[in-house]
Formats: sequence, C-alpha cells, structure tokens
Amino acid sequence: MDRITSAKNATIQRLRELKNARARREAGLFLVEGEVMIREALACGLALREAVADDGAADFAAELAAADHRVSLVTRSLLESVCETRTPQGVCASFECPAPLGLEALPDRVVALDGVQDPGNLGTIWRTADAAGFGALLLGARCADPLSPKAQRAAMGSGFRVPFAQADPLAEALAKLRRGGWRIVASDLRGEDFYARGELGERFVLVIGSEAHGISDAVRDAADVRVKLPMRGGAESLNAAVAAGIMMYELTRGL
Repeated sequence: MDRITSAKNATIQRLRELKNARARREAGLFLVEGEVMIREALACGLALREAVADDGAADFAAELAAADHRVSLVTRSLLESVCETRTPQGVCASFECPAPLGLEALPDRVVALDGVQDPGNLGTIWRTADAAGFGALLLGARCADPLSPKAQRAAMGSGFRVPFAQADPLAEALAKLRRGGWRIVASDLRGEDFYARGELGERFVLVIGSEAHGISDAVRDAADVRVKLPMRGGAESLNAAVAAGIMMYELTRGL
C-alpha cells in the first residue's frame, strides 16, 4: 500500500470528483463510504476500482490490499475532502456503476418514483422496498441520482441488492408495463382511500410522487388505481418515504 499526503494526487482528485453527478456518469463510477457499506457492495458483486483509508481503518485497508484491491492510506484531512459526510468512517472507495435494468427485465413488484428529488427520501424508499419484498426501483427523469453518496447512505446497502431502472418519460413506461400485465397503483392526494382499494394481484407497480407536487398528470392518467392514505389527525400529508413504506408493506401483506 502506498501513502498519499498531497491533495493534488490523482487518486484523490478522481475520488473527489465523484461527488458530482456528471462526473459519476462520465466515469461510470460512484462512491461508497465506510467499511460496512464497502463490504456489502463487495458481497453483492460490485467491482471496486480504488479505495483510500485513514490510519483508523488501516486493518481493513490491509485486508482490501490482500484481496488485490487498489487501496492507499491517506491523512484524515484528505479522506474528509473525498467523502461527503462530515465525519467519514475511515474508508471510501469507488465502484463501477451497476447497469440499470431494462423494462423487459422488471420483476413482479416494483416501486416507481415520479420526481422524488430528495436523495435521502429516495434511498429510504429503496431500503424499505428491499425490506418489504419489492424487486426493483423505477425512476422517472426528475428523480435524484440513485448513485449519489446521500442516496446510497440512506439505502444502507439495499441499493446494491435491489436493482433500478430509469424511464423518460415515466408515464410511457408505466403504460407499457400496464399493457404487459402490471397493475399501476399511484399515490395521489386526489385518490380513493388506500384501504378501500380492490385486489391488485401479484404483479403491480406502486408509484410515489414528488415531495412538493405529487404525481404528474401524465402519470396519473397512466394509473389503474389512484389511492391516498387517510389523514385522521391534523396533518395534511406524510413524508414521501413514510407514505411509501406504509403502502409497500400493506400491498405485500399475504403475498
């Protein structure tokens, strides 16, 4: 293992650039922070390109090096410059971006996001989808970058296990899935009571809209069913990730 002490080092500059979405797309790489997340990414078969670690994570760095991964020791200040978190967990690595699924490869239960722009919400929905038994995430054009560090931290490894697909425009993709046998269930403040919905079968897409505006008109028109959670108290609405979690678990109950 070599030791890096200069902020002008090429490895540091490459990793630092990956905090930017455009740089991630151009390089085909994304950042993973922390030993737990890096182990999870490796266990899920993702390809590690290069890693940096401070002295506090030297043992893990040595383990990565022994497995023929490219890893360097760095000062704490250099690690902090690479990571997005204020107090990084000792190690950061770049991984090759997973290829998005095609529509034809989507599983029976999918969560679709229409303009969910907060990466924390996106990652939390991803993690909950994994826990509830959904097989993929389908992202519309105006969603947050699923490979951003914040989205991946919120997903807590589920972003490595549950694949994602992308669609622009989302409404056309949903219409195609509907013709292919999926039922499209959209969360909509103008919809019917979620708990009064009919049976959906085993093949369906749950659509969650943006935090500020909900689903678009085109997505609303593409849905078979439009539902909302009842607000029995004084709150007018729920956080997108919270609402998605309630619906995901209810929709998969008994399957």
